[in-house]
Amino acid sequence: MDDFMSQEPPVDDDLFKEPIKKRRRSDGDQRFRAFPSMEQSALKEYEKLESRTRRVLSNTYQKLIQSVFLDDSIPSGIKYLINRLLALIEKPSLDPVYIGLFGSTGAGKSSLINAIIQQAMFLPVSGESICTSCIVQVSSGCCDQYEAKIHLLSDQEWKEELKNLTKLLHRTEELDREEDTWDRDDAVEEAIWKLQMFYGNGAESRNYEELLKAKPKGKIPTSRIITLKADEAGELSVKLDPYIRAQRRDCNAESAGTQIWPLIKYVEVTLPKSELIPEGVVLVDIPGTGDFNSKRDEMWKKTIDKCSVIWVISDIERVSGGKTHEDLLNESIKACQRAFCRDIALVVTKTDKLHLPEYLRERKVGNPAIQTQREAILERNETLKLQRSRILKEKLKRKLPADSKVLETSDLVYTVSAQEYWQQALLTEEETEIPKLREYIRKQLLDKKRRMVTKYVTEAFGLLLLTDNFNSMDNLPNEYLHVSGLRRFVEEKVQLLEKAIDQCFAHIEQPLQEGVRNARTSYRRILSRCLVRSKGNQGFHQTLKAVCLKNGIFASRTLTRIDLNEAITQPIYDQIDPVFGGIFRVGKATGSALMPHIDAFKHSLQEKMTEIGIRNGWKYDSCKKSFLIQEISAILGGLEGHVLRKKRRIYESLSISVQNDLKSCYEEAAQITGKKACERMKDVIRRGVDQQVAEGMFERAQERMQHQFQQLKNGITEKVKGSISTMLTLASSQGVGLYKELADVKSEYKEMEKLHRSLREVAENAVLRKGMQEFLLKMSPSKVGPPRAQL
Repeated sequence: MDDFMSQEPPVDDDLFKEPIKKRRRSDGDQRFRAFPSMEQSALKEYEKLESRTRRVLSNTYQKLIQSVFLDDSIPSGIKYLINRLLALIEKPSLDPVYIGLFGSTGAGKSSLINAIIQQAMFLPVSGESICTSCIVQVSSGCCDQYEAKIHLLSDQEWKEELKNLTKLLHRTEELDREEDTWDRDDAVEEAIWKLQMFYGNGAESRNYEELLKAKPKGKIPTSRIITLKADEAGELSVKLDPYIRAQRRDCNAESAGTQIWPLIKYVEVTLPKSELIPEGVVLVDIPGTGDFNSKRDEMWKKTIDKCSVIWVISDIERVSGGKTHEDLLNESIKACQRAFCRDIALVVTKTDKLHLPEYLRERKVGNPAIQTQREAILERNETLKLQRSRILKEKLKRKLPADSKVLETSDLVYTVSAQEYWQQALLTEEETEIPKLREYIRKQLLDKKRRMVTKYVTEAFGLLLLTDNFNSMDNLPNEYLHVSGLRRFVEEKVQLLEKAIDQCFAHIEQPLQEGVRNARTSYRRILSRCLVRSKGNQGFHQTLKAVCLKNGIFASRTLTRIDLNEAITQPIYDQIDPVFGGIFRVGKATGSALMPHIDAFKHSLQEKMTEIGIRNGWKYDSCKKSFLIQEISAILGGLEGHVLRKKRRIYESLSISVQNDLKSCYEEAAQITGKKACERMKDVIRRGVDQQVAEGMFERAQERMQHQFQQLKNGITEKVKGSISTMLTLASSQGVGLYKELADVKSEYKEMEKLHRSLREVAENAVLRKGMQEFLLKMSPSKVGPPRAQL
């Protein structure tokens, strides 16, 4: 839509290229194997609608190309139309639904994915220790084999990490005896291990320039991608294991996967024609803390941000309290604020764990007697759901608008057991809630497919209206558009839209000011908390150095993520979060919400088109009026994506502003070595922050966020003005050089009109199927527990 919404009609140099061919329809049935029969029927109807629409668009495109192929000069209006058609033909059938499994070490993310995809040991699992060392994406496709693609850091990205690793390991002879006896912290251990695996023993003692000349132990493909294939899941699992399993010092460092492990950026795994995970869904195993490498850490954040659903994974023994669990929840809620996430749930794993005597002792008196381990587990799980749902909902209410969709969901907490899913010694398959998660996944994809096809068919219908009208412009009445009058009307409405956006963004000003005041009074306390460790400076010196090397941020596989910039701006975020979420909410119209103002602008233009149509004697469903209404919807519909893409930049502008202001302070602290280096680094950071705060650091952050809001407003109004102007010019019969006689596309238009009408029928069928499915579920007998229930 960005090209379409530019001031001038876009011109594609490769105007006459062939549209990309879509997959054969026979593949469609395979893609629906993960769905029950009723859902399959709905998907097949939507697939058929989309396929027929693409065929109509392709036929129209070919006719237009043939009609102008020999012309020396193609009118700009025709170029515009051809490019619009081609863009819609090649538009992806469905953007993937990313579901992020976000959890800390040993939480059971990999075990959960294995259960969902029905492959017991596919991803590495190992109790409490770290197993998955990088981001792993699992999806299904139309391939016949199991396939994995291991993406590696580029040469430049590795050089950046190598430089930071060697800086982190650098120690001078000035260290006093006390500091020499410090335990190596996890940051140093990880740095040493990476260098040893990649270059061999002794690499940790060599400097950056020496290591640049050294030959890596493993073979690095020039494409920076390693592809693995296998006919069976177990076979691929064995091949993949050394690449994604977190490596230990006692592992076999001679395997190809181990030697290349420090270079791995992320891994994509594709399953063949899964009957459990529908094509179009991507399950993402996301490590809980990010990464020391800047590119991997950036990808960690972007991966979280592109997830429309986040499951916070926590095992039953860690879910109640704990800083790591709270940090994961907070990071997930931030994804709702800054990115595309619309749904958050807490997935409690390993819920088969329960010590019955202890549970019975702590259980409240007066409840029905518990006879078996199974009954105790089910009761405990239900109690846990109620408690954690209430706590999570209260937390979400503090951060998100009160009417956010996620607050209305009935399932905020799932209690699952991957082990019992396989064994079923205590719980039935349904009671493990693995099938419930699969059902949720299917529903997400089905809803997205319905929205996508509805939008696609509607936009295609508008294009066919435009194409058909190109051949009938000469027949339009003289009063058809009154383009000059409409332009004035649009200008007036744009001015009103600007005022409405200003009023919308004004809601953030007071919370911003209050947040800045709170930050000024609390930053010292927050900073002290970040810089103090329970063991004093022991083992913290190199970690703090790593924080400074990365401009206030440090992430590793084993330590809690440290972000000084976010920490000292948190009082501002605490104030603005509910209002910020309200501005970017989608759906319910409120005074602070942005999108309803854009929708109101759209409706006012469409009403104007209807008024013109009535005045000129058009019928209510006139093609002329419908063309303009559809085109306005297509133009303004693309603004939602533009707004969402800008939202992240606006939200992060506070912490980024603070990070930029403190950059010189971090750089100075990172250079400190010698006696009492840790305390001296802390002093430099404290003094640097004090100085920047005195010079207005938080106020600058406030101004930069407000500037980002202003840029968003300007971008919206410029896109609206330019694209509406283009549309009016194209629609005007007075345009010079815009049109010529084109091939007759009336048959394509009539077929597209039928497809557009059939959208309602498909939607009605879906409602009937849903009602029938709910009725059958109510009438089906309940399943009993396993016969092997234990006392």
